[in-house]
Amino acid sequence: MNIAELRETWLGRQFDRAEFEVEAKEMLDWAEACGETDARFTDSTHPDFQAHPGFTAKYASRRTLPTDFPQLGDGRGVDGGKCVESLGPIRPGDVLGATSLIADIYEKTGRSGTMVFIVHRMRYENQRGEPVSVVDWRMIRNVG
Repeated sequence: MNIAELRETWLGRQFDRAEFEVEAKEMLDWAEACGETDARFTDSTHPDFQAHPGFTAKYASRRTLPTDFPQLGDGRGVDGGKCVESLGPIRPGDVLGATSLIADIYEKTGRSGTMVFIVHRMRYENQRGEPVSVVDWRMIRNVG
């Protein structure tokens, strides 16, 4: 497996698109689960009511990798965590369009051998085409 070739072939390649309709109840449930106390996120009557900054981490793409992406290791992945960048407010009734692409591929060697990290990026925009969030999800594959 050649990481440079994987990067050359796959980085930046969009492989999925999905839409999500945002409801006030799911926004409130997310804020409560996060332990949020700011009324902008916990009170639907607040004049600036919006989704918690980490809200889009709840959504998932239909596919984790492109259908023709090579199998690495035994094909099983471990969730290496998420990073959410909030770019604008998300309001009840918004319809978020999300595109998925591979943002990075890199390897590390540790006690359990060589691991390949694949960063799956979802970019979200609202129905007006305004960017509202970017979520990077790290998938870890043990390859030897």
